Amino acid sequence: MTIAQALAAAAALGLERLDAQLLLLHVVQREDEGRAWLLAHDDDALDLAAHEAFMGSCRRRTAGEPLAYIVGHKEFFGLRLAVDQRVLVPRPDTETLVEWALAVIRGQARDDNPSVIDLGTGSGAIALAIKKHCPQASVEAIDASEGALEVAAANSRALSLDVAFRRSCWLAEAGGRYDLIVSNPPYVAATDPHLGALTHEPLAALASGPDGLDDIRAIATQAPAHLRPGGWLLLEHGWDQAPAVRQLLAAAGFRSVASRKDLAGIERCSGGQWLELG
Repeated sequence: MTIAQALAAAAALGLERLDAQLLLLHVVQREDEGRAWLLAHDDDALDLAAHEAFMGSCRRRTAGEPLAYIVGHKEFFGLRLAVDQRVLVPRPDTETLVEWALAVIRGQARDDNPSVIDLGTGSGAIALAIKKHCPQASVEAIDASEGALEVAAANSRALSLDVAFRRSCWLAEAGGRYDLIVSNPPYVAATDPHLGALTHEPLAALASGPDGLDDIRAIATQAPAHLRPGGWLLLEHGWDQAPAVRQLLAAAGFRSVASRKDLAGIERCSGGQWLELG
């Protein structure tokens, strides 16, 4: 079977062409050369092992498994992160949160070594992106899942980025104060019908109570005791949750409460500044 025939077989399974191309590049170990390589080699023959591996990957994808789990990695903010079913796949929307976090850090001229903590780090995407682009920052990252921390720590080692990882439920065990607390917590309502289709992702990293805001409430309540005066709390949330999250932040005593839009124009993140000693 040639590369062109393999792609045709994937199409017959109902797989989108882009996904099929990316899976095939992974199988033949040509990911760095891109889809142009496939076009230039469409008459090349695949050996039996490669063909079987490709078709197995295609069946996994058509069954709904995220492509990143199949190939074992995902690009995020210029970093290649290893991912598997212990963590959610980092999404481009979350880059909005990282951009805001970096802007906050760079605007805090008082400290050459800002202290940052990422809550619910998962693969380590947010913490590692901040450390990469702000190497002078002291970055911690926590997660309640031991499996997620294993993935994040492995990414930290692979990228040679010094982030301190530890297990905790939000800020329950934090003892210090930070210039920035950042989090992409679970924010899907437990009754959301879309959860039924997300059988491959860790449910604990997705659902958060009847309205999806239980974890955001907990973080907003805990954060003031762990922020330095002038420090910021930044949160990612659902597409329709910005007004509710802003209200929660204001009720918790935060000032300069605002939201940021993602590339689709959706209010994806909300945050506020803590101006008093907690």
